[in-house]
Amino acid sequence: MTIITFIAFTLLVAVISYYATRKTDETSADGYFLGGRSLTAGVIAGSLLLTNLSTEQIVGLNGQSFSEGILVMAWETLAAIAMVVTALFLLPRYLKGGITTVPTFLEKRYDKGTKAIASGLFLSGYMVVLLPIVLYSGGLAISTMFNVPEAFGISETASLWLCVWGIGIIGSIYAIFGGLKAVAVSDTINAIGLLIGGMMIPIFGLLVVGDGSLSGGVSRLMTELPEKFIAAGGKSSSIPFATIFTGMMLVQVFYWGTNQAIIQRALAAKNLKEGQKGLMLAAFIKILGPLMVVLPGVIAFYLYKDQISIPDQAYPTLVREVLPASLVGFFAAVLFGAILSSFNSALNSSVTLFGVDIYREYFNKSADEKTVVKKGKLFGIFLALASMFIAPFIANAPAGLFGYLQEVNGCYSIPILTIIVVGYLTKRVPAIAAKIGILSGVILYSISQFVLKPIYGENYPHFLHVMAILFVFNILIMLLIGKLYPRSTDFQLEYTKQVDITAWKYVKPVGLIIVLIVVFTYIYFQ
Repeated sequence: MTIITFIAFTLLVAVISYYATRKTDETSADGYFLGGRSLTAGVIAGSLLLTNLSTEQIVGLNGQSFSEGILVMAWETLAAIAMVVTALFLLPRYLKGGITTVPTFLEKRYDKGTKAIASGLFLSGYMVVLLPIVLYSGGLAISTMFNVPEAFGISETASLWLCVWGIGIIGSIYAIFGGLKAVAVSDTINAIGLLIGGMMIPIFGLLVVGDGSLSGGVSRLMTELPEKFIAAGGKSSSIPFATIFTGMMLVQVFYWGTNQAIIQRALAAKNLKEGQKGLMLAAFIKILGPLMVVLPGVIAFYLYKDQISIPDQAYPTLVREVLPASLVGFFAAVLFGAILSSFNSALNSSVTLFGVDIYREYFNKSADEKTVVKKGKLFGIFLALASMFIAPFIANAPAGLFGYLQEVNGCYSIPILTIIVVGYLTKRVPAIAAKIGILSGVILYSISQFVLKPIYGENYPHFLHVMAILFVFNILIMLLIGKLYPRSTDFQLEYTKQVDITAWKYVKPVGLIIVLIVVFTYIYFQ
C-alpha cells in the first residue's frame, strides 16, 4: 500500500506538470530558461519554498533542534526578511533589466570578465557541492524510508547507488527536458503536499506528547523543556545571537536574492507585481517553517531522547513512530518531491548559466536561441551524470560534512553578494574593482577558514562573523578603487520593457508586517 500511494502521487505530479507546460515554447531562451516569463505568485511561492526545502534541511535542522532547541530557527525565520529585501530592492532592478541570470546583470554593470568569474563560481558550487549532496542525502533518505536493501536483497551501498540514480534520472527529465516551467509547476504541487505532510508530523507528535491534546502537548513541552525554547543562542551554540546581525543576514540575502537556483523563479515572473506577491507569500509561509523543520526535533527529544544516539535520527524516528502507516506512502512521495526539487532546480539553473553566460559568450557568439537551449541541455546531461557518479562516494566522506557545507559556501556567496550590492548602489565603481573584490573575497575567506581557523581552534571568530568582516572590507576596497579610478560614465540600468515593472501597491506594508512578525517571534521566545 505504501509503494502504491508513493507511485500514484508521484505520477500525478508528472501528469499535471506535463499538461501545464505542453504549450510553452521550449525552443526559445525565455521559454525554456524562464518559463516564458509567465509564472504567477502562487507558482513562484511554491517553487521558491520547495527549491529551498530538501532532506538535508528537514533532517539536518531537526537534528540540530534535537540538540540545541529552537535557536536554529534563525535559518528559517530570517529568510522571510531576506525575501522582503529581495522583493523591494533587488527584483525591481532585475526585471527592469530583463535579465535571465544574475551574472548577466554583472556584465551590464561591469564587464564580460566579471560575468564569467561569477558564472564560474556559481557552476563550481553547484557541480562540486550542491548537486552531489542533494542526491546523496535524498538517496539515503529514500533507501532508509523504504528499507530498500531488505526489499531487494541488496547491500546498503548498492541501495544507495540505486536510489541516487533513480532520483538523478527523474530529476534530469524534469529539469533538462521540461525547462523551468515544468520544474516550477511540479514544485508547486509538491509544496502543497509537503506543507500538508510536513505539518502532520508535529501535529501527531504533539498529540502523543499531550495524550491526545494538541494544546496539552505544547504546554507540556514548554513546561518540561524550557531550555529548548530560547531563540537566542549563546557563544558556544551553532548560531550565536550576535551572528543574526552580521553574517546571517548576508547569507540569507545572498541565498534568496542572488543565488541563481532560487532567484530564477522570481526572474520568470509574469510581471513585477506577481513576483513581489510570490516572494511575500513565500515569506509568510517561511515564518511557519520552524513548525516543520525545528519543532519535530524538540518533540523527538522529549519522546525518544534515550533511544536516539545521533541527532540526525530524530526526524526519521519521529516519522516512523507517530505517522499512521496509511500515510507513510504519501509522506514519502512529497519528501521525494522535495529531494527532486532541490536537484532539478540547481540543475536547471546550471543549464541556464552555461547556455546563456558561457556557451553563447565564449563558444558561439552567433548562436540562435534554439542552439543555446540545445547546448545547455547537453551540458545539463553531462552535469547530471557527473553528480550521479560522485554522490554515492560522499558516504565515505568525513563526519559532519553537511554542517560544514554552510561554511564552505561562504567561499563564493559573500564575494558575489558584495559586487552585486556595490553594483546597484554606485554608478562609478569600475569593472576592475569588481574583479579584485570577488577574488579578494574568495581568497581571504579560504585562508581564514581553512588555514587560520585550524590553528586558533575554538578561539577563532564564528564563520558568520568572518563573512560580515570580509563583506565590509571588500566593499571598502571597491569604493576606494572607484574613488581613485572611476568609470568614465555613470552606469544606467536600461528598462528593456520585457515585463511590466509596476510595483504591487501593498508590497511595503506587507513587508513591514512580515519583519514585525519575525521581530516579535524573537522577543516572545527570549
